Amino acid sequence: MSPPERDAQFRYINTQVKDFIASNEPVLSIDCKKKERVGEFKNPGKTWRKRGDPLEVHAYDFPSLSVGRAIPYGVYDVQRNEGLVNIGVSHETAAFAVETIRQWWQRVGRHTYNHTKRLLLCADGGGSNGSRSHVWKLQLQTLADETGLAITVCHYPPGASKWNKIEHRMFSFISMNWRGQPLVSYETVINLIGHTTTNSGLRVKARLDKKMYKTGTKVSAAEMETVQVKRHKTLPQWNYTITPHLALKSKHNKS
Repeated sequence: MSPPERDAQFRYINTQVKDFIASNEPVLSIDCKKKERVGEFKNPGKTWRKRGDPLEVHAYDFPSLSVGRAIPYGVYDVQRNEGLVNIGVSHETAAFAVETIRQWWQRVGRHTYNHTKRLLLCADGGGSNGSRSHVWKLQLQTLADETGLAITVCHYPPGASKWNKIEHRMFSFISMNWRGQPLVSYETVINLIGHTTTNSGLRVKARLDKKMYKTGTKVSAAEMETVQVKRHKTLPQWNYTITPHLALKSKHNKS
């Protein structure tokens, strides 16, 4: 990847974000935070406690001592400074990532942006929401059909994930809020995330997703043909829009 190509993508993302915000349409920064082992384990950082009242944790972090894994996938609303974190318990997959966006839409988006017809997702280029993932695009097509929204995705260039707004506007503050506090249960994880705030007014909601997501899902050529993806003229490998099928879109509009 050449430096001019990288710079062009940053400029294009900025243009897309400004366009959506000017139309009062949702701009979501999305990503999966570092997976955490749930149980009485040491959590890096320091927190205030009374002298002589330390929290006891395991000396070793063996998986057999854990309650399970917490997989925090987040959605951050750039305009409203609000976020939703979906805590998975199985695997980070494209289906899990899209389910998080679906939960945001059902719980928040359709009420806050009740007249919108499109949605912008700013995402990293790899992982469950990777730019080359067929499963990711197929799952987004399902979501577009369910909501009637045209979903535009702009991926950050490789190695540029730290510029994804969710990283420094939401995830960093969650890490600061729970530093030094053992994540002894899923309830603890949800409560610590839900109580994360900043002076700028950040608000975060968290939920537990107990679904079991399968890994290794394959998408056939026939299935990919059903995905209505239109690649943008500017750096089409990173920028595209998935539109709902007309029949399903009409059904959505009548409901």
